[in-house]
Amino acid sequence: MAGHSKFANIKHRKAAQDKKRGKIFTKLIREITVAARGGGGGDAATNPRLRLAVDKALGANMTRDTIERAIKRGTGEGDDTVYEEIRYEGYGPGGTAVYEGYGPGGTAVMVDCMTDNRNRTVSEVRHAFTKAGGNLGTDGSVAYMFNRIGLLTYPAGSDEDAIMEAALEAGADDVDNSDEGGIEVSTSYEDYMSVKDAMISAGHEPEHAEVIEKPTTVTEVTFDDAEKIMRLIDVLDELDDVQEVHTNADFSDEVMTQLSE
Repeated sequence: MAGHSKFANIKHRKAAQDKKRGKIFTKLIREITVAARGGGGGDAATNPRLRLAVDKALGANMTRDTIERAIKRGTGEGDDTVYEEIRYEGYGPGGTAVYEGYGPGGTAVMVDCMTDNRNRTVSEVRHAFTKAGGNLGTDGSVAYMFNRIGLLTYPAGSDEDAIMEAALEAGADDVDNSDEGGIEVSTSYEDYMSVKDAMISAGHEPEHAEVIEKPTTVTEVTFDDAEKIMRLIDVLDELDDVQEVHTNADFSDEVMTQLSE
């Protein structure tokens, strides 16, 4: 057991943001379409990226019919729109410390997009950063501060010893205690689906499971700065071309309580 997880409140902040997304199905359909159009084809059994996208859509209660239509669109049956994947990197407002090269306050923000019009997307993303008091950076300016991993979470009261034993047997990288007393199982991006399948087969269905960009370092922010960063994330999430927003901003329990009031 690796100990207390510092990442928990970032994860839960993101979960709260996901629930507020009015356009989440549109984003998921685009993700499935792009995955099916890639080299792996339209069979989720042989296309790991597509399986991950389908799994995410099912977790959001998308119907099988909708998923199948998105797959067919990706394999050339129907809409022939071609989406380009772009990642924008920048610096959010605020933070309690300033780190050279990290931007204002040391808060890093990554924005993953899928677009059929690069000029439109970069204009909208830049405007969102500027409006929130942040700055759009250059390629590679903050990406090195994140690692893509798989994360399975279990609620407080779960059998810690049994989960740890099953996780290690399945090939997980780490098992942590979360801030809320639950358990977090982390995996490499490549092993995420196999570990998840093994955990379910062992009788340990996760409460929540996803692939995330975990910051290697976090920057604690004040309430005022947290409000600004949340506003930036809200604006970015509302853009049609934005799929995911990641940040290394760390919200303390006190700040999270204030934000929820």
